[in-house]
Amino acid sequence: MGGVRSSVSIQPQPQTERLLTRPTTLRIGIPREKHLQERRVPLIPSAVATLTARGHEVIVEHRAGEYASLPDRAYIEAGASIVYSPEELYERADCVVKITPPTERELNLLRPKQVLFSAVHMGSVRQEYIQALLDKNVTAIGYEFLQAKDGSLPIMRIMSEIAGYAAIQIAAGLLAQQGRATLLGGITGVPPARVLILGAGTVALHAARAALGFGCSVTVLDEEVYRLQRLKAALGGQPIATGLIQPDLLYELLPHTDVLIGALYRKGERAHMVVTADMVATMAEGSVIIDVAIDQGGNIETSVQTTHDLPTFTKYGVIHYCVPNIPSRVPRTASIAFSNVLLPLLLRLAEYGGIRSLLASGHMLKTGVYTYGRHLTNHTLARLLHMESLDVELLVI
Repeated sequence: MGGVRSSVSIQPQPQTERLLTRPTTLRIGIPREKHLQERRVPLIPSAVATLTARGHEVIVEHRAGEYASLPDRAYIEAGASIVYSPEELYERADCVVKITPPTERELNLLRPKQVLFSAVHMGSVRQEYIQALLDKNVTAIGYEFLQAKDGSLPIMRIMSEIAGYAAIQIAAGLLAQQGRATLLGGITGVPPARVLILGAGTVALHAARAALGFGCSVTVLDEEVYRLQRLKAALGGQPIATGLIQPDLLYELLPHTDVLIGALYRKGERAHMVVTADMVATMAEGSVIIDVAIDQGGNIETSVQTTHDLPTFTKYGVIHYCVPNIPSRVPRTASIAFSNVLLPLLLRLAEYGGIRSLLASGHMLKTGVYTYGRHLTNHTLARLLHMESLDVELLVI
C-alpha cells in the first residue's frame, strides 16, 4: 500500500519586524568646500542646533560657512565642534555631508562604511571616481538622484528655483554692461529683450517668471509637449510662446534672440546638447547665453565650464556664461534652502538606526544611493561609465 500524503495548508505567518527601530546617534561631518569655488554649506546653524539637541554630534571644518555669512561662532553656539583640518573631520565623522563631489584628497580621506552625501555632477563624473568609492566601501548618496514619492527631485528642484531666477538677473547685467548695451525689459517706445529658454522644467519655470517680470518677450522650447503644457499652466496664462525643439525652429529664432538660457535636463543623466556651434554663429553680436545645464554637460555645443572669478567668454561674438553652480552666487539663500531639504533626511536616518534599515524601509533615500556594499547601485551611472550595477534592494534585504 502506498503511504497517505497529507495536505498541508501554507499560510502567511506573522513576522518579527526586521527593521531596527531604535534611534542611533550620528556623527555628522561638514567639510569646507574646496571644489569649483563652491560657496554654499549643506547645513546651517539652526539645522545643526536641531541635530545636537537630539544628541547627534556635528563636526564642522573651520570657515565652512564663511561665504554664506555663517561664521564658526554660529556653529559653536548651535552645539557643533570646529576642527581645523579635513583629516580630523573625516576621521571623526561617520556621515559626511558635502555640496560638491569629494576632491581626490577627500576621496583618500574617506573611511570604510562611511556615508557620503554629495552631488555627483553627471557632466564630469569618471569611472575612477566611482571605483574609488567602491574600493573604500562607502555608501554614497547623490543629490541628482534623490527622488520623492511624487517623482520630483527635492534638492535639485530647490536649487533649480534659485538658478532660474538668478539666470535672468545675470543675463540682465551682461546684456547691459558687456553685451548689446540694452535693458532686459522694454520701456515706452523701446521693445523688450527676447528671451529663449530651452527646457520646461523647474529652472525654466522660474526663469520664465523672472523674465516676464522684467517685461521680456519669452519663448520656451522643450522636447515634450506635456512639459510645455504643465509650464504654461504653472504660469497662470501669462503670455509666452512655446514650441518643440527642432533644428529648423532654432535656426529661425536664434538670430532674433537676445538671451538664450539652456535649462534642458534629463533626470539623472547627462544634459542633451541641442544647440550646435553653427546655430550659435547665427546669433547677434552681444547677445547672451546662460547655460544652466553646464553642470550636467550643457545644452549648447560652444559651452565650456567657467568659474565665478572668470564667469564669461565670447564665441562668435556671443557672451557665454557657463558657471556650473549658479546658486553659489547667493550662497546664504542657497544654503538655507539646501539645509531645509537635507535636515529631515538626516533625522530619519538616525530614527531608523542606520543606513541599511532606512534603505530597507523603502524611504526616498534609497533612490539617491549609487554605491553600497562595494557595488554600484545606479543603473544610469553604470550605463554611462560602462560598469556593472546591482539593485540596492538586493543588498539590504
